[in-house]
Amino acid sequence: MGSPVTPVLRAALSSKPANGHEHFVPQIRKLVFEYCDVRKSSDPLRRYLLRNAEDLAAQNPHVEIVVKQRPQKQPIVRGLYVNNRTKVIGLNGYDARTLEQKVQLLLDSSGAKIKSLKRRPVESMTESARGIWSGLHVEETFKI
Repeated sequence: MGSPVTPVLRAALSSKPANGHEHFVPQIRKLVFEYCDVRKSSDPLRRYLLRNAEDLAAQNPHVEIVVKQRPQKQPIVRGLYVNNRTKVIGLNGYDARTLEQKVQLLLDSSGAKIKSLKRRPVESMTESARGIWSGLHVEETFKI
């Protein structure tokens, strides 16, 4: 007669997780460590990676951790975020404890652009009592 009716399963009706009451979606998706094999400035990062890379990956299963060589350049760590932004921190001259703090800073960051809290323009909900001035709506234009 007609096509059989397929039941709608409960799992098919679920929505994607989003930040809110019961869910938290971390904003970072990838950490890229870049270092040089021969430069002395990369020694602390190489030691940090040998000791902590596995633990870092185990504690943050939602983050892809990549280690790349960057010949003859200073060591950096790059955080790539869900909102397609990137944050880069140079790691030249840091000890292991400071390296850990910088990595944690990238893990906790949202990837959003930093907004200045100073001198924000005032936005009014109502128009000015005198209206908006325009040089095009005057009887006589300004002459030099």
